[in-house]
Amino acid sequence: MILSPQDNDRRENSPPLQGRGRGWGLSAEYLALLHKRAADMRRNPTEPEKRLWRVLSNGQLDGHKFRRQAVVGRFIADFACAQKALIVEVDGDTHDAGKDRLRDDILAGHGFRVLRVTNYEVMTNLEGVFRAIRISLDQASLRWARPHPNPSPEGEGLEGTMPSIGASSNSKADHA
Repeated sequence: MILSPQDNDRRENSPPLQGRGRGWGLSAEYLALLHKRAADMRRNPTEPEKRLWRVLSNGQLDGHKFRRQAVVGRFIADFACAQKALIVEVDGDTHDAGKDRLRDDILAGHGFRVLRVTNYEVMTNLEGVFRAIRISLDQASLRWARPHPNPSPEGEGLEGTMPSIGASSNSKADHA
């Protein structure tokens, strides 16, 4: 039986870290649950999330692309700019500071910086929140300018490994 790439990624009998794209060392079942929950959250945003999304969507912030309710590790980030590895979290009244600190530390381990703003700040001072996000983006270096922490074991993408034009080769790239 031939599986689509999405079906293949959700095989329950495969180890979580096997293969590329399986995601963050999480089981395929748990990762699918996170993506479903994130989609539900995108369909039902809070009012502060709606307001902030209006100014972050479509590259309105100096061309930076944000995704809302993005799965990052085992968490769902309110807004994430992958290019600058910046996560913006909009916190309500019920957030636990200790859990937030632990979450921020784990996300930092994945290379992300977290900027937290409150619902109140978004609702009453959207321009100030916008400025704080712009400053954080300006301070962040490009994520892809840094070397990847887990380079490909096959050495793909390393400079000087591509055969010269016209040379015979049986590399994976030739069969893609």
